[in-house]
Amino acid sequence: MQIHKEFDIVIIGGGPIGIACGLEAKKHGLSYVILEKGCLVNSLYHYPTNMTFFSTSEKLELDNIPFISTSPKPHKAEALEYYRRIVTSKDLNIHLFEKVNSVETLEDSLHIIKTTKENYKTKNVIVATGFYDIPNYLNIPGEDLPKVNHYYNDPHYYATQKTIVVGASNSAVDAALEIYRKGGDVTMVVREEAIGGRVKYWVRPDIINRIEEGSIKAYFSSELTKISKNKATIKTPNGVIEIDNNFVLLLTGYRPNFDFLLKMGIKLSEDGKKIPIYNEETMETNVPGIYLAGVICGGMETHKWFIENSRIHAKLILDDISTSYNLK
Repeated sequence: MQIHKEFDIVIIGGGPIGIACGLEAKKHGLSYVILEKGCLVNSLYHYPTNMTFFSTSEKLELDNIPFISTSPKPHKAEALEYYRRIVTSKDLNIHLFEKVNSVETLEDSLHIIKTTKENYKTKNVIVATGFYDIPNYLNIPGEDLPKVNHYYNDPHYYATQKTIVVGASNSAVDAALEIYRKGGDVTMVVREEAIGGRVKYWVRPDIINRIEEGSIKAYFSSELTKISKNKATIKTPNGVIEIDNNFVLLLTGYRPNFDFLLKMGIKLSEDGKKIPIYNEETMETNVPGIYLAGVICGGMETHKWFIENSRIHAKLILDDISTSYNLK
C-alpha cells in the first residue's frame, strides 16, 4: 500500500473536541491532521437553527481563547463563528469533507488510516467523532416514509401542519415549542410519565404550561407504533388511538458509531451501555496508541460528556503522547 502522508497524530473528528486536540498537538510541537467527514464542526452545524446552548460561553471555550456572546448562553450561529475563527486564526491542519473508512493497526503498533481521499500512517490516533450521526431508530412500520425525520432544523417548515414530536429531551421540547409558536399543530408522544428532568431549566416550565393549557397535546407513558401516509398510531395507557398527521419528528436521541470502534479493536462494556474501555488518566483505549476524546467516551450514555466537561481530554491525551512516546 502506498502511504501518502505520515503524522505523529491523526485526529478523527473536526468538532470542538477534535479542534481542542489539534490545538494541544500544535502546542507540543507534534505533527497532526484533523480529519472531518463533513464541514467544520459538522455536528454543531446540523443542530437546530435556533438552538441555545445549555452551557455558558466561557464553558465552551477552548485553550483559554475568549468566547464572547451577546447573552450568557450562546446561540448556534455564535458557536459556529467562534470555532471557525479558532481554526483559521490558529491555522490548524484540518481536512474537511474527508471521511475515514478504516483504521488498521500493524504489528509494530503503527496505525494505517484509510479515507475517501488519502492514506495516512501514524503512531497515535485520537477518535473524537461524537454521537450525532446515528439516530436511535424505533423500528416501527412507516419509519422510512418521507414525512418522517430524525433531525429537526427550522420550525417554519412545519407551520400549519399536524406534527408529532416523539421524545421529551431538550431537542424534542425545543422543536415542539418552536413549531407551536410558528402556527403548527403539535402532538408530543413521550414514553416517560413526564417531561425529562434534564430539559433546560428555563424551558421546562414553558413546555409544561403549554401542555397543561392544551396548546400542545401530549401523550405520556405512550409509544408511537405505526406511521402511515396521513395517520399515526399511538399506544397510550387508555388504549390504541389513531390521529391525523402530516409530519413526524423522531427526536429519540442518537448513538456513537460502535461498529467503527469495534473494527478498530476497541472493547465495549457488556452491560448494555456500550461504554468504550479506556484509561481515564490518559484516555488511551485497550488498543495501544488509539485514544478517545469527547462524548464518544460515554457510549450509550450520551448525556455524560459534552464540550464543557470533555475539553480536558485533549490535554490528558497530548500529555500522555508527548511523554510516553517522546515524539518530536
